[in-house]
Amino acid sequence: MLSYRHGFHAGNHADVLKHATLQFIHKAIVAADERPLLVVDTHAGAGLYDLKSDMGEKVAEWRSGILPLLQRIDVAPPLLRDWLEMVHVDGPRAYAGSPEISHRLLRARDRMVCFELHTTDFAALSSLLCTDPRVAVVKADGLASLPAIFPPPEKHALVLIDPSYEIKTDYGQVQDTLIKAYRRLGTGTYLLWYPVIDRRFTDRMLGGLAESEIGRQYRIEFCVEPDEARRGMTGSGLLVINPPESLPPAVEVGLPWLAQELKATGNVHAAWVKT
Repeated sequence: MLSYRHGFHAGNHADVLKHATLQFIHKAIVAADERPLLVVDTHAGAGLYDLKSDMGEKVAEWRSGILPLLQRIDVAPPLLRDWLEMVHVDGPRAYAGSPEISHRLLRARDRMVCFELHTTDFAALSSLLCTDPRVAVVKADGLASLPAIFPPPEKHALVLIDPSYEIKTDYGQVQDTLIKAYRRLGTGTYLLWYPVIDRRFTDRMLGGLAESEIGRQYRIEFCVEPDEARRGMTGSGLLVINPPESLPPAVEVGLPWLAQELKATGNVHAAWVKT
């Protein structure tokens, strides 16, 4: 969606779940596997954000998301600790989005492709990353482009898929894209983020993926409020395909801790969908 700007929501509870899990998975992959890795970010955004800017403070979701956790780094569980230790919220472009998190973990032999359609965010991300020869920043639809770049020369990939879902057809397109990508690279690790707004769309998408040929699906959901407690997003979730073996045990400890710290009253749950 060309009107969507992640800067309004950076650092919120959904970012906490998504970014901590992304970093945990990326670190686990590079620690366990020497092969070159391709990282793909289908909706990369601007890369860095100023949480205290006019945009960040307009709804100020970060103040009930990342902010209270920064005082608890010393007792944070492994799922969140490493990520929290690198988080900064003071200063222009201080908060790292998903492409910057992955960029910091790239090895010399790895490669990253970032897709972003919004003109302003594309320019910011290009300025941030395009001088690195390992990184390609592409002004294109990440969902439409993903299957075409698979299978990659690396034969090994970590893919983050997190559209805005402002268009209801995004749910069906995500399902179709993920199935196509998996057919071309069944050994890749895919991290699909989804918002909890309307269960009909979410359940239809996740149900279609569960019934597909895609194996090893692990689902994490973190809702700060019960469904339909108010209009808008009350939580979010991640469907991880081919997760590292260390992820489920870390989530079993980290998710309840996160729920306690952010005073979540909605659904907080993680389980295998398919093993």
